[in-house]
Amino acid sequence: AGCDVKVRIGLREGSSSFEEAREVGFSEDADTLGEMFDIIKKSDLVMLLISDAAQAALYKEIFAAMKPGATLGLSHGFLLGYLDSIGESFPEDMDVIAVCPKGMGPSVRRLYEQGKEVNGAGINASFAVHQDKSGKATELALGWGVALGSPFMFETSLSSEYRSDIYGERGILLGAVHGIVESLYRRYQRQGMSPEQAFVESSESITGNIVKTISTQGIKAVYEGLSGDDKEVFKQAYSASYLPSKEILQEIYDEVSSGNEIRTVIMHGKRINKFPVGKIDGTDTWQVGEKVRAERDEENIPLNPFTAGVYVATMMAQIDVLLEAGHPYSEVVNESVIEAVDSLCPYMHYRGVAFMVDNCSFTAKTGSRKWAPRFDYILDQLAYTAVDNGKPVNEDLISAFENHKVHAAVEECCKLRPTVDISVGSSSSTKEIVIE
Repeated sequence: AGCDVKVRIGLREGSSSFEEAREVGFSEDADTLGEMFDIIKKSDLVMLLISDAAQAALYKEIFAAMKPGATLGLSHGFLLGYLDSIGESFPEDMDVIAVCPKGMGPSVRRLYEQGKEVNGAGINASFAVHQDKSGKATELALGWGVALGSPFMFETSLSSEYRSDIYGERGILLGAVHGIVESLYRRYQRQGMSPEQAFVESSESITGNIVKTISTQGIKAVYEGLSGDDKEVFKQAYSASYLPSKEILQEIYDEVSSGNEIRTVIMHGKRINKFPVGKIDGTDTWQVGEKVRAERDEENIPLNPFTAGVYVATMMAQIDVLLEAGHPYSEVVNESVIEAVDSLCPYMHYRGVAFMVDNCSFTAKTGSRKWAPRFDYILDQLAYTAVDNGKPVNEDLISAFENHKVHAAVEECCKLRPTVDISVGSSSSTKEIVIE
């Protein structure tokens, strides 16, 4: 396309992706396709986009294969977290940068392709310069972000990125929303709803209404859009859910920061052949969800005030844990709000929460399946019982929510969001791997 940068794809020997790469114009004859380590040896910028587990297993060989003066490019900070956990570091003679889109791969690709037709399509990314041996690492990172089609980029550190990223996907991005839906689905049936209505008032209310409001108007708009009894129900749910959710979220953050959560992922990877990861979509919750989606009336999805209170309380608790740990507002908002409402939840709404859990990255899947039950149990055991037993609303928590500084940051991000929503159902060149 008139670019003088030569792009090569490196794959493991025997990979089925060789044929797919050839189909779109890469070839061995043109020196644009080859075995992974052969390509690494030739490259000035090595974009290491293999799985987290593969990075942990192969990092020594990768570092050894890189030519002098080459730059290592990462799409998130897991490898640094792994190296920290075993007391190792990157070689000092190379630049190390990261460009981290705030969404899963299919989201990034779809929005990039939409950007060919619609101005403003794209997905925000963070960037980090971990080592700058050449003095040009920042320019390279920013250029990579522009090439991805990111409309906005914010600076972070690689350490801060992996802590917030691995933490976030175990929280409101995936694990927490999974646990919230499971717990509310059962609760609403106990209160007399049919399974279908219980799913609508829990999962559909989150992915089809609540997050759309947050995406375009901000978190506080969900609360301010309620009135009378509905606002009181929101306050009861928020007041009862904030601290139980924060307890689990703080534990997750501590586990990620200490390296324990990264070790969990690595150990799980070592067991995977003996204990393959099963799917969760066969349970009653998600089977009913399939039926609900097939019969969905998109224009009449309710905003359940109790569901909103639980979801928003968990989102705010996640935000507060990150802020208290010193993360900047740009990172906090993107990891706790923007990625949830503009990337992941649209896919959950289209295919289901269970589909996301079953088909996300190994690192995210491991975390979601580990922590979702913790959110489910603690909300059921502490939050919902507090409401049922008539515990008064904690007005200090409500006041803190109403006056939180994050609302201004989120509202500003709403102004900067892409002018179009992600098109989850349109044709795309992206390869979506679905576990059967």
